[in-house]
Amino acid sequence: MSEVIYKKPDSLSDKPFHYCPGCSHGLVHRLVAEVIDELGIADNTVAVAPVGCAVTADEYFRFDTVQAAHGRAPAVATGIRRALPDRFVFAYQGDGDLAAIGTAETVHAAARGENISIIFINNTIYGMTGGQMAPTTLPGQVTQTSPYGRDPYTQGYPLHICEMLSALNGPTFLTRTAVDSVPHIRETKKAIRKAFSYQLQGKGFSLVEVLCACPTNWGMSPTDAVRRITEEMIPYYPLGVYKEEV
Repeated sequence: MSEVIYKKPDSLSDKPFHYCPGCSHGLVHRLVAEVIDELGIADNTVAVAPVGCAVTADEYFRFDTVQAAHGRAPAVATGIRRALPDRFVFAYQGDGDLAAIGTAETVHAAARGENISIIFINNTIYGMTGGQMAPTTLPGQVTQTSPYGRDPYTQGYPLHICEMLSALNGPTFLTRTAVDSVPHIRETKKAIRKAFSYQLQGKGFSLVEVLCACPTNWGMSPTDAVRRITEEMIPYYPLGVYKEEV
């Protein structure tokens, strides 16, 4: 009798991902689906995906999903959670969505301590709309709207979301992880599981920031893009837990 050592999570559909080669979205999708399966909550889950590369998440997840307007995922997740308090609700957002047009929704949902979870994909650039500078774009990084590199003196400094939210009383779990290596991928899955568990225990607002690759808009090969996470992004955005209430 053969032993199954690897299989597709039940919470993922059979539809092939549309993401670019080397994009981290597919990997994080799988981690989310694995955690949902392990917790046994697929039938009770509602995911909220706003505008961005992951806007078609409903095609990949085999549980209920809702599309929100650009940046409004925390507000929509709040409404669902309050109207249906027995549901498990999480938002899946990119940096241009969560940290730019959705800054207010993110900050105030966190300040209120809404019992929702957010997976925050930080790849330091706008992906779906063609590679513009994002709130998390690194100083000196070249994008479509910063062709000479981001200049903090004219374009401002990048936002550190976990550090910013950690000053609020509402959040109960804030952490930053990465997917540039097997150990970091494993830590990311553990962080997602902890954030989801916090919601299931009624502890309040949690957010997992994941440093991810966008090879196409960075103009890099998938291998070089992963190396950039390690060599450039992690030094600027240190990994670790920024707030945790036991």
